[in-house]
Amino acid sequence: MPRSAVAIYLPSDEFLAVSAELAEAGYEAIGISSVDEFEALLEARPDVGLAILDGESDFDATIEMYSLLHDGERNVASLMVVSSTALDRLSLAGRARINGEFVTRPYSAASLRWRVEAMLIRAETMLIRAEALDDGARGGILGGELSVAPSLVARRGRIVVVFNPKGGVGKTTIAINTSAVLQMRKNQRVLLVDCDTVTGHVVASLGMAEIPTVADVWRADLGTNVNHSLADIASAHSSGVAVLTMSRSPLHTEVLEPKRVAQAISAARDAYDWVIVDMHPDYGPLNQGIFALADHILVPVTPEVPTIRAAVQFREVSVELQIRDRLALVVNRSNSGVSSSDVEKVVGFAAVGKVRSAGMLFVKAANGGHSAVEDYPKARVVGDIEALADRLIALRDDPDHARGSFGGFTRPVRDLLGRLTSQATGRPRLPVQMR
Repeated sequence: MPRSAVAIYLPSDEFLAVSAELAEAGYEAIGISSVDEFEALLEARPDVGLAILDGESDFDATIEMYSLLHDGERNVASLMVVSSTALDRLSLAGRARINGEFVTRPYSAASLRWRVEAMLIRAETMLIRAEALDDGARGGILGGELSVAPSLVARRGRIVVVFNPKGGVGKTTIAINTSAVLQMRKNQRVLLVDCDTVTGHVVASLGMAEIPTVADVWRADLGTNVNHSLADIASAHSSGVAVLTMSRSPLHTEVLEPKRVAQAISAARDAYDWVIVDMHPDYGPLNQGIFALADHILVPVTPEVPTIRAAVQFREVSVELQIRDRLALVVNRSNSGVSSSDVEKVVGFAAVGKVRSAGMLFVKAANGGHSAVEDYPKARVVGDIEALADRLIALRDDPDHARGSFGGFTRPVRDLLGRLTSQATGRPRLPVQMR
C-alpha cells in the first residue's frame, strides 16, 4: 500500500527539521497553519495517516485540529508535542482505534522520525487487517463464502524488548525463560527474536545453532517476488517457543535494513501473542526503530554499580527517544544483599519483576539446549519468572495500565492539555468551545 502522508502543525524551525527527516524516510510531510487549512487537507487527502500537533503555541487551534482527526468515521493517529515539564503529569488511557501519543520538548527530529514511523507502521497494519476483515464479511476471502482467518480477528500481540546498555546482566536468560513460561504455562503463542547480531546467543543457549537466519532467507529472496515474514522463518524449540535470529555473522547484515526489520517485527504481532526481542546493548538505528514499536522495555539490572549506572543512562536516553513510559525494571539476582526497593530508587523507575540468583541452574539448562522452565519446573527462580510473566499479562489485559494516549476521550484531553499549557506558559487557560 502507498506511504501515508503526515500533517504537521509546528513552529517553522521545527517543521523544517522534522519534515527533512520524514522525507528521508519516504513520507510526505505537509505543513499546516490553521484549523481551516487542516480541515480542507483531511477532506482532500484521505492518505493522511498521522498528524503532529503543537500542544503549546496555540492551544485552541490544536484542540480543534485534534477533534477533526476523529470526526465521523475518521480516526487519524496524532502525535502531540508538549512541554518537557508535563512528562510526569501525563496519564491517559485511550480507546480510539488508533491511539495518539505525546512527544516532549526538547526532542530531536531523528527520534521523532522513529516515533512517527512506528505509529504509521501500526496504523497501516491495522488498516490492512480492517480491509481484510471487511473483505471477509463481504465474502471476498474464500470465493463468496463468509470466512475470516483467525489471525485477522485475534488480538494483536505485544512486543516486549529486553535491553540494558551494559552486557552480562541476564538479558538473554530473562528473554528465554519468560518466553518459555508464557508459551508452556500461560498457553500463549510466543516468538523469541535474537536481534543481537554481534554477541547474541539465544539460539546457542537453546541448542538451535543450525536454524535459518533472517539474513539468510531475506538474501535468498532478493531478485524474487517472495518476501518471507518472520513467522515463515522462525523455528520451533522444544518448549514450543518460535525462535529466530537475525544473522550468523556481524559482518553480513547488509540485508537487515532497520526499517524493514522493524516492520517485520510489527507484522509478527498478528501471528503471535508475544514477540520477545533480545537486543544488543547499543543505541543504533535498528534498536531505536524497535524501541519505538515496543509495548514494554524490560531493563534487567543486577545490584552492581556499573549495571545500575547503565540503567540510569538508559533512563535519561529514553526521555530523548520518547520511550520513558515503556521502561520497566527487572531486578536480577534480587537476593544478593541489596534491596530491590533501593535499586528502584536509584534507577528511577519501578520494577515489574524480581529474579533470585540461580546462575548454575540456568547454565545447566542452556548446556542441554533448554530453558530452566523445562528442566527445573519447580525451582523457585522459575516461579520468579512466572510472576514476571503474570505481570506482563496483567499489564496487557488491564486498560488502567495502558500507555498514555489521547484515544477517544476528547474532553479529558482538552482539560489536561489546558492545564499543561497554562503550567508551561504561565498564561491562564481559556475556555475552549469544542466543534
